[in-house]
Amino acid sequence: MTQKEMIKSHLLSGLRITPLGALNQFGCFRLATRIFELKKEGMDIVTEIITHNVTRKRYACYHLRREGEK
Repeated sequence: MTQKEMIKSHLLSGLRITPLGALNQFGCFRLATRIFELKKEGMDIVTEIITHNVTRKRYACYHLRREGEK
């Protein structure tokens, strides 16, 4: 199974994914590229920018758009 297929399956199961999670779970260093490819294939993926409470660093968190979500 490719990284893109594993990430797609992860998202379809209703879970969220971050770059660190993608690296740890799937060995994927380029999550944004895989997300771009999945969006191009028609998946309705939402990008949330999260700010870490302590370090104030920002990172992306991706999930599938839920019914009624803007």
